[in-house]
Amino acid sequence: MKTHHLLLVAFAALMLTACASSQSGASYSRSQTRGEQTVRMGVVESVRTVTIEGAKSGVGPAAGAVVGGVAGSNVGGGKGSTIGAVLGAVAGGVAGQVIEEHTTKKAGLEITIKLDNGNLIAVTQEADEQFHPGERVRILSGGGVTRVSH
Repeated sequence: MKTHHLLLVAFAALMLTACASSQSGASYSRSQTRGEQTVRMGVVESVRTVTIEGAKSGVGPAAGAVVGGVAGSNVGGGKGSTIGAVLGAVAGGVAGQVIEEHTTKKAGLEITIKLDNGNLIAVTQEADEQFHPGERVRILSGGGVTRVSH
């Protein structure tokens, strides 16, 4: 029975990892490739550190509920087993949601840029590249996504 528990925990962790999405300036989804983007140029006015919230896809609570329910069903026998399974599923679902949000949360940057045409914009993206006030940057926009790069 312990092997089944380990497999379920490993499966839940794998599912949580698979759901992590990137908001990186250097990362493109499949749907964003081979598409045309508008390129604008500008100068960084300011950079602010922000936190990009973790995912809330529902996979974490679901996986946690399964693992918790299976673990809880091993408590007692008869009605105790049923109650243990229900309580384990609830606790596992809550824990799974917290784990999913925490493991997919990322450091981000809010980059305020003065475009060459004089307009001021702000773009928030993952902090995988550093930007500094006064730097010249490219702003790529297309398909509802905007990113800043050097």
